[in-house]
Amino acid sequence: MNSSLSVYNSLKGEKQVFESIVAGHVGMYVCGPTVYSNVHLGNCRTFISFDLMYRYLKHLGYKVRYVRNITDAGHLENDADEGEDRIAKKARLESIEPMEVVQRYTVDFRNIMAQFNALPPSIEPTATGHIVEQIELIKEIMEQGYAYEVNGSVYFDVLKFNKDIPYGKLSGRNIEDLIHNTRTLDGQSDKKNPQDFALWKKAEPVHIMRWPSPWSDGFPGWHLECTAMSRKYLGTQFDIHGGGMDLKFPHHECEIAQAESIDKMPPVKYWLHANMLTLNGKKMAKSTGNNILPEEMFNGSNEIFKKAFSPMAVRFFMLQAHYRSIVDLSETALEASEKGFNRLLEALPTLENLSPSAATTDFDFKAWREKCYEAMNDDFNSPLLIAHLFDAVKFINSVANQKQEISKKDLEDLKNLFNAFFYDVLGLKSTENDGVKDVSQLEGTLKLLLEIRDQARTSKDFETSDLIRDALLELNIQINDAPEGSSFKIN
Repeated sequence: MNSSLSVYNSLKGEKQVFESIVAGHVGMYVCGPTVYSNVHLGNCRTFISFDLMYRYLKHLGYKVRYVRNITDAGHLENDADEGEDRIAKKARLESIEPMEVVQRYTVDFRNIMAQFNALPPSIEPTATGHIVEQIELIKEIMEQGYAYEVNGSVYFDVLKFNKDIPYGKLSGRNIEDLIHNTRTLDGQSDKKNPQDFALWKKAEPVHIMRWPSPWSDGFPGWHLECTAMSRKYLGTQFDIHGGGMDLKFPHHECEIAQAESIDKMPPVKYWLHANMLTLNGKKMAKSTGNNILPEEMFNGSNEIFKKAFSPMAVRFFMLQAHYRSIVDLSETALEASEKGFNRLLEALPTLENLSPSAATTDFDFKAWREKCYEAMNDDFNSPLLIAHLFDAVKFINSVANQKQEISKKDLEDLKNLFNAFFYDVLGLKSTENDGVKDVSQLEGTLKLLLEIRDQARTSKDFETSDLIRDALLELNIQINDAPEGSSFKIN
């Protein structure tokens, strides 16, 4: 495999030439969602980022095993070692079984990712499906002397591990700073030290999600599942581990410690982290109301944006920013991305219908091709690739307007590569139901209907006015009448 792909390795804090452990093959693990609520738009950005990487690695010819887990147990509130399992809490609040919660939000997650046209992973294992593996992993860690049991719970001994193997290498934190910045234990905790983290938690009598173990009926710690499943499906050392920036510490740091305590070698060659998504310049949070779900964006049923945006417009917006940069979601930015996506979309049939017009080409195809690959080989620089695609669109339109010429061979090569980057690498698509054109046409039609209805109301033709209102309501489109005029909302 000869490619000049470089990736930013969080472990080293620099870009490195990508060389897979096994030539021609890539093992990639990405931390998946905790399925206790609808998938967060920020999480979607992370998964779209790694979908881009997955697609490009396949495009380069690698055989990729992409593993992305589903956390359906063992994830406590605020990623703590104490408290209530998020899924169990949701089940209690809604008076349903925890696995009903898991099923509902797993289906939601897969549905949303399908709308974003994200490829499914090669393997999508669940935490509850790998309890045995997690118990066996705890036994191995205990045999190495890096874990201890207290009152039916098992904790990883961070300080003891750090004496043999440095802890904090991924996040750049040293143990002294962690000790200094951590509150002392209040005497209620079973831990030896505040830095220790749970491998197994004894379940309280009211805790529904519990499994038998050598130590107690309980459930595994959150960090454990990813180590257990990545080792099972990708081996003790694999190429890429990915996730959001927020997972770097403590989750990924704990994963490294768990694996190294047994195998005595780094479990992952390249650690890749996607940055966060903000909304109107502020952190997204349910508590402040500065939050929006993907489905609410697609159907327009929200108070943040005036119009609906298709999944492809949102995906394109995310790809217009580098995966390691913070990107701010706003109506202005989305509208600009929508227009840009539309330009690319319109270029596809134009390109398809072009005919060669000369023996030579007024466009350096080889140089353009090189620029596209240079962009993606530079740590998956999708915004730069998109800029190069727009350069090609200018030329395509120029040929269509008979202002420039293209040879038969270059035309075929341009068609093949433009389509490959648009569909296969960027993962964009046009559909009859959710394309940008359709959204625009729907809005135009609705505005026209509102104008006709307003005219009917002005002339006191209430029969026509009510007929339009009721017909739209049957289509889940609600009309809101106000002194300044009527507006619509898609429910």
